[in-house]
Amino acid sequence: MLLSMTGYGEAHHQSDRLTVAIELRALNNRYLKVSLRAAEPHNLLEPEFEKVIRRTVRRGTIQAHLRIDRQLAAQEYKINLTALRSYVSQLKGVWEELGLRDRGEALLTQVLALPGVVPEPGDSAAHLEDEWPLLEPVLDEAVAKLQTMRQEEGRAMAQEFLQQRDRIAEHLEKIRQLAPTVSTAFRDRLHERVRSLLAEHDVQIDRSDLIKEVSIFAERSDIAEEVTRLASHLEQFRDIMNEPESPGRKLEFLTQEMFRETNTIGSKASDVEISRHVVEIKGALERMRELVQNVE
Repeated sequence: MLLSMTGYGEAHHQSDRLTVAIELRALNNRYLKVSLRAAEPHNLLEPEFEKVIRRTVRRGTIQAHLRIDRQLAAQEYKINLTALRSYVSQLKGVWEELGLRDRGEALLTQVLALPGVVPEPGDSAAHLEDEWPLLEPVLDEAVAKLQTMRQEEGRAMAQEFLQQRDRIAEHLEKIRQLAPTVSTAFRDRLHERVRSLLAEHDVQIDRSDLIKEVSIFAERSDIAEEVTRLASHLEQFRDIMNEPESPGRKLEFLTQEMFRETNTIGSKASDVEISRHVVEIKGALERMRELVQNVE
């Protein structure tokens, strides 16, 4: 079954204490690469995200975006009393040294704004371990939706592959029918040319030399093996497409092999009609090569 390397999936979760949104975007890549975009300290969860995604996805760049909001409990809003006492004590000493009157209320207001007195509520890093069991099912859901989209795109690509494959098979069959006539046409052209030279210059040519020349050309232009191998590759391509796991690397290699056989046919055949069919085959193979870049 073919899987596209591109796709999108998202999932959400909301409870009394936690609101979570996860988005996944998949792009082409020869290998699997996972990147997580999230506010600190949740960006530290990238290795955990990769472990989950790797269970399902084998190739591609996966861009994950995590948005999370946590409702804090009343006890999580705290004042750092040690810092507060230290600041107040130091400032009181300055007031006494300068002979200023005590302005306790105003002093306290100013001290509360100093660094470290009122820290950010809750220690987010400390909650990562507790939050991950809640985040993982949301990530699993997003991956499942991503996988569904990749499967749908994969089915569309499979139809396109089969169309291009049938197009190649059609032109290859025409090449197979034309191939035996190439040597015959060369023999007739050579015979006509020799007869013209003989008439013009009154030169004698041994018949065996003509046969030898035709035989050499026939051997050099014989494309039977290449045609057979290309036909075999087309059958193999269809079989690989039906494998249970997405076979992107195999299809990529096989497409390269088909290009190689087609180029050889074009260079050996030395025939205008066959060359036209070779051009059509190359066009279909180029389309297949573009598609196969997006197969996992």
